[in-house]
Amino acid sequence: MLKIILQAPRKIPPFNVPARDLAIQAQPLWLWQKNILAPYTTRELELAPNQRLPLLREPMLVYRDNLFFDEYYLAEFIAQAKKRGRPVRAAFSLDDPAFREHALPLSVSYTPAGHLYLADLWYYPNGPEADVDPLLIDMQSKEVGYYHVPTYMADQRGDLVYQVPRRAMMAIDCWTHVFIADTVFGLFARGLRFETRLNNDLAFKLKILATALYEGKQLLECSALVKIGKNCVIDPTAIIHGPTTIGDGVTINAGAVIENCTIGDNVNISQGCQLMLSVVGNNAFLPFRASLFMTTIMDNSMVAQNTCLQMCVVGRNTFIGAGSTFTDYNLIPSPIKALDGRNELKPSNRPVLGGAVGHNCRIGAGMIVFPARTIESDVVLAASKDRRIIDRDVKYEDSDHHKMRNASAHVRLYPRDDKEDELLESW
Repeated sequence: MLKIILQAPRKIPPFNVPARDLAIQAQPLWLWQKNILAPYTTRELELAPNQRLPLLREPMLVYRDNLFFDEYYLAEFIAQAKKRGRPVRAAFSLDDPAFREHALPLSVSYTPAGHLYLADLWYYPNGPEADVDPLLIDMQSKEVGYYHVPTYMADQRGDLVYQVPRRAMMAIDCWTHVFIADTVFGLFARGLRFETRLNNDLAFKLKILATALYEGKQLLECSALVKIGKNCVIDPTAIIHGPTTIGDGVTINAGAVIENCTIGDNVNISQGCQLMLSVVGNNAFLPFRASLFMTTIMDNSMVAQNTCLQMCVVGRNTFIGAGSTFTDYNLIPSPIKALDGRNELKPSNRPVLGGAVGHNCRIGAGMIVFPARTIESDVVLAASKDRRIIDRDVKYEDSDHHKMRNASAHVRLYPRDDKEDELLESW
C-alpha cells in the first residue's frame, strides 16, 4: 500500500519546529509514524502544502504528519476501512470522552462535520475520490483516577482523572498535546492495556507470575514488565516498576525510583532521582534528586539536582538549573489557560498543568515557573533579584543573554515564524 504524507508546516510554540520534529515517546514523531505504518505500507510519497494527491489507481493511506496514533488505533482503522471497501476518513464524536476531554481542547486540526470532527487520516482503496465516508473508531476509553487529592484541587470526589484510551489518535497542535500524547495516550494507555490483559487472559497472567517467581522479584519489577536494553548499568538499590521501557547504554544509580516510564538510549539517572509516568529522551542527564512527574524531557537535555517538574514538556538541548520548581496548580481557583494551535491563550481543560520549555534553552538555578507558562526556544534566564519567578510566557526577545557581555556566543537555532499561518487544505 502507498503511504502519502501531507506536511503540516505550522511551528509549535514554544519549540518553534513543526510537530513532526518533536519527540513523542522518546523518538521523533515522523519516526514513530513510520514504525507504526511499516507493516501496512511498502512505498511512501511526501507532499508539500497545497500539492494535490497523485491520481493513482491503487490503495493508499494518506495522513497529516502532525498526527500521533498508536498501533492499536491504526490496526482497527485499516481493518474497518478495508471491510467497507470505500474511501473513508477518520472521525471522532464528542461521545468519545478521550477525544472530548484531551484531544479536542486547544486543537485546530479537526474539521467539524455536523456532530463529528474529521481528522486528517484517509484510506482510499482505489486512489483518490471526492466522496469519502467518515469512519468512527471507538478509542475504548476508561476513566482512570491517578491521584486522590483534596476536593479543592479537583472535583467533589477528590480525584484527578484522565480519560485513557486503549486505542489512541490525536493531532499535535500545541505543547499540551505532546504532554497528552506521551503521558495519557502513551504511558497511561500502556498501563491500562496491561491491566486489561492481565484481568482477561489467564495464560498471560500465569506467565507474568511465573516470570516473577523465577526471577525472585515482585510482579511489577520482573523482566516481563521492565524491558531493559543492552549495555545498561543499574544499581541494585534502584527501584524500577513496570510497565517501563529502558533503552541501550543507560546508567541508573543508587536509590533511583522509576515507575511506568519510557527511558531513551544513553540516559544517565543519578542517585535519588524519582521518575513517575515520564518520558526521558536519548542522552539526557538527571543529576541527583531530580524529580519528574508526568513530564517529557527530550534529547540531550539536563535537569539539575533538586529540581521538580510536574506535567511539563522540555525540549532538546536544554539545561534547567538546580533547585528549580515548575508548579502545576493555581492557588486561587481559576481555569488554567495554555497556548493553543494558533498561539492564543485558551482554557486547557486541565485542573493542574505544568509548563513548557523550548529547545536550546538555559534556565538558571532556583527558578519558580507558574502553571502553563512557556519559555521559548533559545532563551537564557539567569536568576537575579529582578527575575526569579516566571509568571508569564517568556519570548526570545525577553532572554537575559541579550544583556550579557558574550551574547553572541548563544546562537539562535529555532526562530519562530511570525507570518500568519495558512489554513490547511482538506482533501
